[in-house]
Amino acid sequence: MYGFLADAVVAAHVGYVGFVVLGQLAIIIGASARREWARNPWFRFTHLTMIAIVAYEAIRGLRCPLTVWEEQLRQLAGQSFDSAETFLGRLLHKLLFIEGQPEIFFTTLYLAMLFVVLQGLVMYPPRWFRIRKRTQ
Repeated sequence: MYGFLADAVVAAHVGYVGFVVLGQLAIIIGASARREWARNPWFRFTHLTMIAIVAYEAIRGLRCPLTVWEEQLRQLAGQSFDSAETFLGRLLHKLLFIEGQPEIFFTTLYLAMLFVVLQGLVMYPPRWFRIRKRTQ
């Protein structure tokens, strides 16, 4: 049971990373094609907040809560951190975690991604929230 939960946590973790990376790609393509959804403020500010949290954790030297949670669940399941109960869990874990790189590599990567997102906000600014007037 704990192994399955650890696999679910790593799947959520991959989803988080995917939203940041693929979301930025979608913003660049959508803004270039003048699509209105690419300027959606909810999407853009959620996207910015997600990468800002990751960059903050990296700068402060904090471990990602999802990684810590996965480690704890794997320990409860009697598994090592780099093993998984299911094929999909192993695949997602290997996709997410790159072994043998120094911490500064990841910190630089996260800060570079934050810079790209901020640059995207300047080049393709989100439209501001619209307040609907009440009709009587």
